[in-house]
Amino acid sequence: MKSKNPNRVGIGEKLGFMAYSGSANIVFNFKSLYYLIFLTNVLKIPVLTAGTMMTLGTIWDVVNDPLIGVFAGNVRFKSGEKIRPYLLWLALPWAAGMVLLFTDFNLGQTAAVILSLLIFFFYEIANTFRGIVYNGMGGLATDNDADRRSINSFRSLGASLGSGIGAVAVTPLVRLFGGLQEKNAIIGNGDAKALFLTALLMGVLCVFGCMVHYLTTKERVHEKEEHEEKVTIVETYRMLFACRSWVWNMFYIMGYGICTTLIMTAINYYAAYVLGSSAKATPILAVYLVVSLVAAAIMPKLDSLLGRKKTMYFGILIQIIGKIPFMINPYILTFIYINAVSVGLGATITFILLNQNRNNIADVVEIQNHRRLDAMVSTGDNLASKIAEAAVTQGMAFALSIAGFNEALKAEQTLATKSTICALLGWVPCIVLVLMLITVYKLDIEKEKNESLEYEL
Repeated sequence: MKSKNPNRVGIGEKLGFMAYSGSANIVFNFKSLYYLIFLTNVLKIPVLTAGTMMTLGTIWDVVNDPLIGVFAGNVRFKSGEKIRPYLLWLALPWAAGMVLLFTDFNLGQTAAVILSLLIFFFYEIANTFRGIVYNGMGGLATDNDADRRSINSFRSLGASLGSGIGAVAVTPLVRLFGGLQEKNAIIGNGDAKALFLTALLMGVLCVFGCMVHYLTTKERVHEKEEHEEKVTIVETYRMLFACRSWVWNMFYIMGYGICTTLIMTAINYYAAYVLGSSAKATPILAVYLVVSLVAAAIMPKLDSLLGRKKTMYFGILIQIIGKIPFMINPYILTFIYINAVSVGLGATITFILLNQNRNNIADVVEIQNHRRLDAMVSTGDNLASKIAEAAVTQGMAFALSIAGFNEALKAEQTLATKSTICALLGWVPCIVLVLMLITVYKLDIEKEKNESLEYEL
């Protein structure tokens, strides 16, 4: 692997990564927090149907993500770049998809389901290309591990800020635009316009993040050897599955995706139906934000002190420990804050390390096959995240439906429904985190990279 520009990555470029990550996570967390409840409480789509729509979207991703990944991997722009120019191509489609997701066309239920599903398919195509840039540029900006770690820390800072802003600021925004006017308001069909205007602002952020990232970053890492022939999808997957670390990192990413999607989706239902008001999610998520920022700041030192594997273990164990009080009694408010603190710390650590792993995996694949597959590694990981998100949404919808959730009842849900919501924030992610410990035991990217280098020599 060679660097076109051996200079270290500067602070301006790292801030560009941070701006893109921040924008993307504001948008992502706004969608995670409000899309399912928008479908059920605004469009009045039954919760199980809404969850099934998410599953169909994931099936669509299973089909299109590998195709897009192989296509992107075989494209080289006139500038010689392979990923960065997509920022110009995806900005407007990504923004348009976000706005359309939260548009109420005042249709009947069947028509609303069909149109929402088509919009969701369109959004996911744009989101796939967004993921290629989001996940791939860190590995192509530099081949220096210290710089990559620093880039991922800046990305995590942006992600934490974006997550917090997307969660903490959205309720005031919805109120500013005329929604949630009652003191203990829960989102309903009267909030359609306010959510649409908030989504419009999210669309502006999509474009802003893309432009800043495009103008401040560079691709410096290129393949050792230039190849004219294109790589087929079969050959691509052969190379990826031959890399043990890629397989285990996919499971690691899925575990992270399940846990973060659970807290970002279920917290709104917890605030609305256990605590009695959607607005009560805001201070909980504010705590999550502050802890995430602190974790992102100390993460490089922690990784250097403990090493990759021990730091991955620490990120998982801190989340498990933090969930124990909440699992004992989920109705004590202090315990949900302890849960939020542990997730803010542990999930941030996991986010930085899965990205660091991803950068190293692209290096290992190149060492083993003399081809860089950054785009395909990125879309594969992006697909893992989407599968996790859809699995959570479908599982959550199914569990709530079985428990008797009724969107028309407002705060007066059944005890079974409230218990299910609490389990989605406690017991379910705890089980996933235990499984992630097994994944970390199997995942050793540094060892595989050294073995591959020795084999090549």
